Amino acid sequence: MSSLYSPQGTARSRVPRIAGAAVERARLSVVPVARTRAARVPFVSLVTVLLLGGVVGLLLFNTSMQQSAFAATSLEQRATVLSARQEALATKLERLRDPQEIARKAQRMGMQVPAAPLFLDLSDGSVSGDASGATLGARVALDPLPPRGPPSSTRRPRW
Repeated sequence: MSSLYSPQGTARSRVPRIAGAAVERARLSVVPVARTRAARVPFVSLVTVLLLGGVVGLLLFNTSMQQSAFAATSLEQRATVLSARQEALATKLERLRDPQEIARKAQRMGMQVPAAPLFLDLSDGSVSGDASGATLGARVALDPLPPRGPPSSTRRPRW
């Protein structure tokens, strides 16, 4: 047991271990990892294409919105014009439907107003009433008389 604690015994047992470790270290050495940098060109190209696509898309969208706004404005103006025209035609129609206007046109066409009404019986086609009541040149006053003013008083107020 003395050989274990003797200086010679420990040196002999250490040498093969140190030598083996040195051999192992010599075989396995740490080599710095060569960093491979990704190529920047494809990434930059992708970002550029995306930005250009976004700008072009935004421009097309804006143009489309402007065209829609112009079309809407044009349609609103046309609707306003057509609404005014409809109102004018409705006013003209009401004026043409006025009974006095119809009577004026009938008188201009030569129609006469009978003194008494005539009745037509549709079952046998007979006419009842006095047809001789319509005289040539008989006219109906179609325009109303002007309104009368307030009655003039013959007495003067005393002041």
